[in-house]
Amino acid sequence: MQAALGPKLVSERRACRVLSQPRSTQRRARLVASDEARLVQRMVALAAEYGRYGYRRIAALLRREGFAVNHKRVERLWRREGLKVPQKQPKRGRLWLNEGSCVRLRPAYPDHVWSYDFVADGTSDGRRLRLLTILDEYSRECLAIEVARRLSSEDVLERLARLFMQRAIPDHIRSDNGPEFTAQAVREWLPRLGVGTLFIAPGSPWENGYLESFNGKLRDELLNVEIFDTLREAQVLVERWRRHYNMVRPHSSLGYRPPAPEAFRPGPPGAATPPLPARAVAVGLT
Repeated sequence: MQAALGPKLVSERRACRVLSQPRSTQRRARLVASDEARLVQRMVALAAEYGRYGYRRIAALLRREGFAVNHKRVERLWRREGLKVPQKQPKRGRLWLNEGSCVRLRPAYPDHVWSYDFVADGTSDGRRLRLLTILDEYSRECLAIEVARRLSSEDVLERLARLFMQRAIPDHIRSDNGPEFTAQAVREWLPRLGVGTLFIAPGSPWENGYLESFNGKLRDELLNVEIFDTLREAQVLVERWRRHYNMVRPHSSLGYRPPAPEAFRPGPPGAATPPLPARAVAVGLT
């Protein structure tokens, strides 16, 4: 009888090819940095706190906290830990753009172009909430989010007047053709202050792309994950998120810096009212 054959030897090259594994992994021992355990722990904590942030924003937050990391290392650890990177939305074609679009008139400096729009939500009892969002398109700073059950053109004018007094009067304001923005009082008041009105084409939200992007982040990171029981709770949580967005949240188009780390903060009760801008005084905005 033929003697029993011993175990077959398989070459390293063939074994690696079968397993789809690079041969270099059999020769080079992986070096683990001394700070990796602490880095991974903090990365996972940030990912849990900001569930909709990808590894690039998490990397920016880690660098701000003092970790010497680049986005490639964070991505490798991110995937190793099984964290999910949010999928990118596919680009949409632009068939045509009117004169009020954000492509035809791009913001060139702070307070050049503001934009405003409404976002709908609700409280846990089924009652409606309306949010008026106002954005400086150049700095990406969220100037205000007004939360109420109902918001009319008079409410829009009141909020704008407060912002004009606290901050500045923009050169242009971009919006859709909603009745609150096209009301006669609004169309008469803004030109008196020297503010140009930019209206996007009906059914073309991409023409107000800066604010549509912001509203998407607001819904994705706050409205879709929080349950509001009362109007007051919604106002507090929305304002807290707005401050975080302005002062902490890394913004990809700004090199992963927050839009306004030194954003305007109202003074304590009884503090002096900031002086009116010269343009506001000239037209009698009081």
